[in-house]
Amino acid sequence: MTDLLTLAELGGPLAAIGGAAYARHAHPAAYWSTVGLPLSAARLLASYSSTMNACGLTVEPSRWRALAVRAATRREVRPVPPRRGMVRPNSTGLRVRLRLAPGQEPADVAASAERLRHAWGVHAVYVRDVKPGVVELRLVGYDVLRKVRMPRRVDRGLLRVPVALREDATAFVRDYRAVPHELVLGATLSGKSMYLRHLISGLAAQPVALVGIDCKRGVELAPFAARLSALATDPDEAAELLPVLVKEMEDRYDLIKARQGIAPGTPDEEITSDIWGLPESERPAPIVLFVDEVAELFLVATRKDEDRRDEMVTQLIRLAQLGRAAGIYLEVCGQRFGAELGKGATMLRAQLTGRVCHRVNDEASAKMALGDIAPEAVHAACSVAPELPGLAVVGDTSGGWSRIRTPYLSLADAAANCRESAHVAPAVPALAPFRPYVPPAPVEASGAAPAPHPVTE
Repeated sequence: MTDLLTLAELGGPLAAIGGAAYARHAHPAAYWSTVGLPLSAARLLASYSSTMNACGLTVEPSRWRALAVRAATRREVRPVPPRRGMVRPNSTGLRVRLRLAPGQEPADVAASAERLRHAWGVHAVYVRDVKPGVVELRLVGYDVLRKVRMPRRVDRGLLRVPVALREDATAFVRDYRAVPHELVLGATLSGKSMYLRHLISGLAAQPVALVGIDCKRGVELAPFAARLSALATDPDEAAELLPVLVKEMEDRYDLIKARQGIAPGTPDEEITSDIWGLPESERPAPIVLFVDEVAELFLVATRKDEDRRDEMVTQLIRLAQLGRAAGIYLEVCGQRFGAELGKGATMLRAQLTGRVCHRVNDEASAKMALGDIAPEAVHAACSVAPELPGLAVVGDTSGGWSRIRTPYLSLADAAANCRESAHVAPAVPALAPFRPYVPPAPVEASGAAPAPHPVTE
């Protein structure tokens, strides 16, 4: 009987521990809000000074403080940690600001991020420079990229699209005004198409002209035809579309010259202004060009194809070099992109400021995307697991990089968003001949009896 009572007494705690372990694995967000958050906050508050001392983030107190401590308590004067602000919990972790002591820098705290993670029992610790002398520690309680949930509050705007979640639980926003051109690489089933789907769906509700070049017979971009201002589905059509975009860019430069009084003969390269300096009534609509499977534009079989390829690559390079000021932005996608594609490939890649690398088949492909801007990110790109589609490494020419993951968006929902936003598409007369055909939407079945067929003689 005593043994049975003992087992009964232990059954409750064991069940609670088992339930917590299951919740931590199956529902990490719920586990963090109920169990992980209080425990981590208690560890941080209780061990803050000792943890900072163990990480080498303490400094000797000032002379006046040392004299005051000796006079008031007659205790040994200990090193002082950075002054800590209020601990602010949220649904994914904790945030706390630190005021650095004289002689410290944010890099000192960032170097100890891994130690802080283990000391306070969280998934990751990230350091952000807020202002001189102040840094913010963002403690992430669990792996937010395993099951993506976008933040409720995201800073949106014209040409700003939240497309993915960063590993520090903040939204990755594709801002075309800040990063005008981008290269997106990824192997088959890596999530590259999902990333592109989010971009088009997010831009569909904005007064932006969307142009597509999809040499896979349009299978990737054709579902969004209702919102596209132009679509080329093979290299021949792309060879006709690209010169029109270049001519549209040149016309916009002429508009800027006329408005600002610049001499008509001034080369486009010497004009430093852009369309955003024009009055809103005269400002042409921005254009975003999506190029899917860019390698198809580089492949040649005959001498005639080689001449056409060189012409298209030259036009893409011109758009990448000069298109930003004219409000024309590039989103270039592919599985590989390097010098082996042919003449002009490396030069075009150098103009693409943003880089997104999904899972790739070899290390050379990761180096093509990130090796020239963030070499340390190449290893992270090569370690993306196949069972995590949508996971990618994003970087830019500043050298910074981070992991992101795109949430799931079905093709039907994205296509529906484009159909509902078809009226938002701005009119660009030069692109009218390339506007894709949009089949009528199917009529939903109703309970009414079908009308009888007319009798013919």
